Amino acid sequence: MEGAVDPSRSFMKDVKRVIIKVGTAVVTREEGRLAVGRLGALCEQIKQLNSLEYDIILVSSGAVGIGRQRLRFRKLIHSSFADLQKPQLELDGKACAAVGQNSLMALYDTLFTQLDVTSAQLLVTDNDFRDKDFRKQLTETVESLLALKVIPVFNENDAVSTRKAPYEDSSGIFWDNDSLSALLALELKADLLVLLSDVEGLYSGPPSDPHSKLIYTYNKEKHQNEITFGDKSRVGRGGMTAKVKAAVHAAEAGIPVVITSGFAAENIINVLQGKRIGTLFHKDAHEWAQVKEVDAREMAVAARECSRRLQALSSEERKQILLKIADALEANEKIIRIENEADVTTAQEAGYEKSLVARLALKPGKIASLANNMRVIANMDDPIGRVLKRTEISDGLILEKTSSPLGVLLIVFESRPDALVQIASLAIRSGNGLLLKGGKEAKRSNAILHKVIIEAIPDNVGGKLIGLVTSREEIPELLKLDDVIDLVIPRGSNKLVSQIKSSTKIPVLGHADGICHVYVDKSANVEMARRIVLDAKVDYPAACNAMETLLIHKDLIEKGWLNDIILALRTEGVVLYGGPVASSLLNIPQAHSFHHEYSSLACTVEIVDDVYAAIDHINLHGSAHTDSIVAEDNEVANVFLRQVDSAAVFHNASTRYSDGARFGLGAEVGISTSRIHARGPVGVEGLLTTRWILKGTGHVVDGDRGVVYTHKDLAT
Repeated sequence: MEGAVDPSRSFMKDVKRVIIKVGTAVVTREEGRLAVGRLGALCEQIKQLNSLEYDIILVSSGAVGIGRQRLRFRKLIHSSFADLQKPQLELDGKACAAVGQNSLMALYDTLFTQLDVTSAQLLVTDNDFRDKDFRKQLTETVESLLALKVIPVFNENDAVSTRKAPYEDSSGIFWDNDSLSALLALELKADLLVLLSDVEGLYSGPPSDPHSKLIYTYNKEKHQNEITFGDKSRVGRGGMTAKVKAAVHAAEAGIPVVITSGFAAENIINVLQGKRIGTLFHKDAHEWAQVKEVDAREMAVAARECSRRLQALSSEERKQILLKIADALEANEKIIRIENEADVTTAQEAGYEKSLVARLALKPGKIASLANNMRVIANMDDPIGRVLKRTEISDGLILEKTSSPLGVLLIVFESRPDALVQIASLAIRSGNGLLLKGGKEAKRSNAILHKVIIEAIPDNVGGKLIGLVTSREEIPELLKLDDVIDLVIPRGSNKLVSQIKSSTKIPVLGHADGICHVYVDKSANVEMARRIVLDAKVDYPAACNAMETLLIHKDLIEKGWLNDIILALRTEGVVLYGGPVASSLLNIPQAHSFHHEYSSLACTVEIVDDVYAAIDHINLHGSAHTDSIVAEDNEVANVFLRQVDSAAVFHNASTRYSDGARFGLGAEVGISTSRIHARGPVGVEGLLTTRWILKGTGHVVDGDRGVVYTHKDLAT
């Protein structure tokens, strides 16, 4: 996604010399006056880069536009009313350039001086570059200025240019400041050219068209015939068309180019940090692109075809595939860990929340655990084709209800790369095709895990059984494929789940929130309650089955247990928030909402009158995920177990047990809080549907004449 570090831009770390071209639309405001604020922010970035030992060369447009605005204003104040009634002639472009150049450089000089930076003006014309001696002298001058930490500011000298019209003539060695900047990049041996515009980069169509998409890496073979340019710049010569032409020219000569917005703060610095900002032009871009990009439908259809081949295998053959994958995971643990550590480092540097980083990391022993869980699933009884019910319809006519794969599953998950392995193992055992879309923060981890898994799938099934969706833009297309994809399972934030549910006709299975409660009754064994509460909150705070709200019976206040558990939680580093009662009693901040998933070392505490108040609170504010009661009074516990309307309800046990592996499912594809199909941790059985198999000996209905229906249940 935009703003994340892009591996294809790793070359940025070796960049030393940068040419920055500033477009007229960046230099000026809508009415033509100088955009002082934007230029100030630009100069501050250049100052920072200069101090970081970058060689910065600036090419700035804007002189003609500024000059025209000033001359129009001057003419206006010196005109009589009668003069204004006459037809107004267009101002001479060369005169505008001469006036505007002075103003433009005066502003740059003032801004740079305020930052203790020195700038120098270099005006050039097209004819200058026809002289080899001039080009040699130009290079020597620029090298001297850069050695002195001076910022050279280039502009085409339109005031004395031999062009007939600065805005129209596009002939010669260069014809505008975009092509000038590309020429200078070659002459001065720059490592990078940055073209600043008034839009984020190059779009597939006019930026104003909502269907246009930002192109992050320009591939000439793919994009040159697909792009539709919008109107040219409101003030410059050629707008995006000129920039793309200059960028392609420089890139083909070996100088990378990025077109990005000059309006966004820190954009140049972000580009140099390798972030996915703007549009990159690079001579090797065609090698980075896939030879053939498989579209969403092709990927889904391929997964279905492979799943049917998988279903045709024997149970033992499907088992062996899983065992082979488990071995491959362990054999490739070193490279998997390296890729995962790179993802973790990138996430930390990007400032992601600690809870997300915690879910992202494959800790020591995790690969072995995933492999062992896969072996458990492999050794389960074959889930496909099991006879669930057998009925004699009439004499010699037998009906069987059997288990059957759903078909093709689309799983969209965030943060946790281990989810990819768990989901793949369940899909293979249940005979389903699979499409996976992981979060960008786990890109490298997901890629290596996917590679290891599909390489272990035999050719008679095909590696396309499991497709890895790498682009966020493909998700909307996949969600339209209700004729090919049979179930969507989102694993992630409330926002992700809600967006998917509202964007597809495909059935969606999953949970939006994991707001789990522990209610400690007055009859609780207080030592047991302490252990359960601490485990539910502290064992893995980022998990969806971690406790987010602790409900305590009011009688435990007088018994002193409330203070004991609060002290124990704080000792473990848990930040406490309170409901209306608890916040006042304990002098802690009041929670802004009871329906809040912290996913970290924080939780809400509230005091309730009895088990019925606890049940009402959970049913009102919970997410129907997992809730637990700690009580020695079995009658109270049974009331709780019957009346709490959640997918999993526990008695005297930590909410952390709500997990597919701990339930004995081997793994889970997710936890469902819906009330249709599967509920709670979803393992192999949750990825199956049913089929009816009827076996007769020439039976016909014939208007039910002569048919005796027995409807007798038979042993399975």
